Amino acid sequence: MTENNPALMTSTIEALIDGKKYLTLRDIFVTMQPMDIAIVLGQLGENRLPLMFRLLPKELAAETFIEMDPDEQELLIRGFSDSELKDVVDELYVDDAVDLIEEMPANVVKRILKSADPEMRRTINELLNYPEDSAGSIMTTEYVSLRPDMTAEDAIKRIRRGAVDKETIYTCYVTDLSRKLIGYVTLKALLLAEDDTVITDIMGTDTISVTTTDDQEEVANAFSKYDLSALPVVDKENRLVGIVTVDDAIDVMEEEATEDIEKMAAITPTDKPYLRLTPFEIWKSRIPWLMLLMVSATFTGIIISSFESALAKWVALTAFIPMLMDTGGNTGSQASVSVIRALSIGDLDFSDFFRVVWKELRVAVLCAVSLAVVNFLKIQLVDVMIMGNSSITVMVNLVICITLAFTIICAKLVGCTLPLIAKRIGFDPAVMASPFITTIVDALSLLIYFQVASLLLGL
Repeated sequence: MTENNPALMTSTIEALIDGKKYLTLRDIFVTMQPMDIAIVLGQLGENRLPLMFRLLPKELAAETFIEMDPDEQELLIRGFSDSELKDVVDELYVDDAVDLIEEMPANVVKRILKSADPEMRRTINELLNYPEDSAGSIMTTEYVSLRPDMTAEDAIKRIRRGAVDKETIYTCYVTDLSRKLIGYVTLKALLLAEDDTVITDIMGTDTISVTTTDDQEEVANAFSKYDLSALPVVDKENRLVGIVTVDDAIDVMEEEATEDIEKMAAITPTDKPYLRLTPFEIWKSRIPWLMLLMVSATFTGIIISSFESALAKWVALTAFIPMLMDTGGNTGSQASVSVIRALSIGDLDFSDFFRVVWKELRVAVLCAVSLAVVNFLKIQLVDVMIMGNSSITVMVNLVICITLAFTIICAKLVGCTLPLIAKRIGFDPAVMASPFITTIVDALSLLIYFQVASLLLGL
């Protein structure tokens, strides 16, 4: 039996449930991580879930509850007595309680708030008032603050008295009497200092902080950039109002990455896991973009229709349209994904616009020359000599390869500029990814193709 094999663990637990070996089950659960328990409980079904959850010790139950899916949480809350709900809520950190409330329907939220003590209820309401996806909405108010005139001994005593209710104690923040942030000190520094050492002598003053209205993605990027375990959140007057911990930052990174991937695939983002979505919900998230892209693709049809007579004269040109469009779309997607990723992690900004264009232009020329030369040789060797396609003359081959080169250059420029422009005007750059850029490049490749053919073949 191993926690790394959920199926085996679930079958073992089901066998113990059937045998009513509840003490054995409890002993197994206390050796497991909350996330592993949540996974196993989620596979037991609605009838067995409440019974197994009640076997968990109070603190472990609260930690497991936070890791469960919203549907399972709602099921448990509806089955809890008022005292059971209060026991769980009392063990939650404030930021976890806020996340829970944001996922629950109104009638369940009322029960949760009713079970919370007045101080937690007030704090929850304050956090709920911050803008969605802001630093204020994901922070916790359970942190350790110290005064600059404290000694190391006094600080450790204060931490020891209040550590039980704090989400982290490894980094403590130093504030003045008006709660303005003036520095930080680590627990390691306090433990290694002499008892009479004053906090001002060992604290750091180069504190990195964010404001309550900063975007949560910027907050998460700060953790990665500065290798932080916690990040203080201040208001406009630089007063410390909370902290964001690394576990919340990781959740944000996962959430933002999932959202970007969905947007880049032309899917409307959703908060639900894939297996929790109904076919109708999946259809609803995908169909608007599919319809938009389908309608926009009619432009390529219009372009082809306008050159029907030319294609009838030079039928060989028709066979290479898919290759030109696909290569252009792939080329544009490469540039757009690189730029979108750089924008999301803060490596690029709109001020880098011309540097990005110049770099991608040089890359485009190298790619264009390489692919055009290889394609010219391929057509001459395979299509003409081996397959014996006499309709492909050297001039037709040149039309195809010159079009390919110009299509690649245009695709690279479109792919690198659209995300930057989207960022500048306030749109998510991820929207300007593969499907959208491919549609634009398809139309451009056809226009270039027929223009070059007109010039060289006299269409």
